[in-house]
Amino acid sequence: MAVRAAVLPAIGAPLEITGIELPDPGPGQVRVRLAAAGVCHSDLSLTDGTMRVPVPAVLGHEGAGTVVAVGEGVTHVSPGALVVLNWAPSCGGCHACTLGEVWLCANALNGAADVYARTVDGTALHPGLNVAAFAEETVVSASCVLPLPEGVPPVDAALLGCAVLTGYGAVHHSAGVRPGETVAVFGVGGVGLAALQAARLAGASRIVAVDVSPGKEELARAAGATDYVLASADTPREIRALTGRQGVDVSVECAGRAVSIRAAWESTRRGGRTTVVGIGGKDQQVTFNALEIFHWGRTLSGCVYGNSDPARDLPVLAAYVREGRLDLSMLVTERIGLEGIPAAFENMLAGKGGRSLVVF
Repeated sequence: MAVRAAVLPAIGAPLEITGIELPDPGPGQVRVRLAAAGVCHSDLSLTDGTMRVPVPAVLGHEGAGTVVAVGEGVTHVSPGALVVLNWAPSCGGCHACTLGEVWLCANALNGAADVYARTVDGTALHPGLNVAAFAEETVVSASCVLPLPEGVPPVDAALLGCAVLTGYGAVHHSAGVRPGETVAVFGVGGVGLAALQAARLAGASRIVAVDVSPGKEELARAAGATDYVLASADTPREIRALTGRQGVDVSVECAGRAVSIRAAWESTRRGGRTTVVGIGGKDQQVTFNALEIFHWGRTLSGCVYGNSDPARDLPVLAAYVREGRLDLSMLVTERIGLEGIPAAFENMLAGKGGRSLVVF
């Protein structure tokens, strides 16, 4: 059956909106009609080669929709069910999974190398980050499908699959923010806004948002920021001034740039924690001297997918949404159709793009 999709023909090439031939689901597979998909900077990192992906491919790694059909052996969802796509399903058997660190599963992205569909001329297509959400419909492994809890609109639920899980997990799981602690979030994009809301949910006493754009202050404060700092060479000094010259207990870096990682580290108090969520390129080199590592006693840690277990965390996030304590709509700056994806990517490349949501 033919559906329309946004295809990445080669690394560095523009996305093409075209028809693809999508097969019926085989054993252990599920076919999903997308309600919405989020346009994330990680997708941009796939197009420019920062993150590797087999091509040609259909990108899009966070989405939600309705099950159209299931293959043999699939029992946890059925046609008509609302679901959220999980781009990094854990295998349960690798070393990381046996340690309970499912976000580091060695086999999570094996499906990205599969051929899941073909162009109308027969060219094999890969599912970018497993789920290929930039399409009207997709066929995925059953492990990539999670039932959507009641009370969450499926269009908004698309953002639960990556941005919200990552921002929430960075605060709650990786950094382990405790009530009364102070937090700084560097980068007020989709993940940063989720992290700000998560810090508020964790009971942080002071939440400092940092970004290069003055236009994001109002949104950052709506998400939970008590203070807003424009990123500059003086950012660490400004944050220490806001916290009795100590620095924050926790910094969460969401931009993936050497300068902001270094600023996040310097903004953290002695003995504090700095969590890096942003995905930077190999050219982004961050340096530390041996004496400062000893003297400051800080913890610097990476954070993959918010150190989250989607099966565990999705119901928790859905409850926050139902209670009105988590606002998914503020993560979106524009709603576009499938045809708008190439322009959204061009805007991101030019540094003009906000958070887009593709609504089918």
